[in-house]
Amino acid sequence: MTISKDMLIGQLVGMDELIPQMLMGAGMHCLGCPSAQGESLEEACFVHGIDCDDLVSKMNEILADR
Repeated sequence: MTISKDMLIGQLVGMDELIPQMLMGAGMHCLGCPSAQGESLEEACFVHGIDCDDLVSKMNEILADR
């Protein structure tokens, strides 16, 4: 499984139990918000001032070891 920045938050949350922890650790505490479910990772990163490419890279690194 590979994460990309165009994936929706709703998709990501259901992919692996570590993903919500990683997103919340990065500063996204609104994962349960209905509007967040239809937002892309890139859009969410922009809103929260997070470097999306860096987050995607870190997430893929962690998930590659699973």
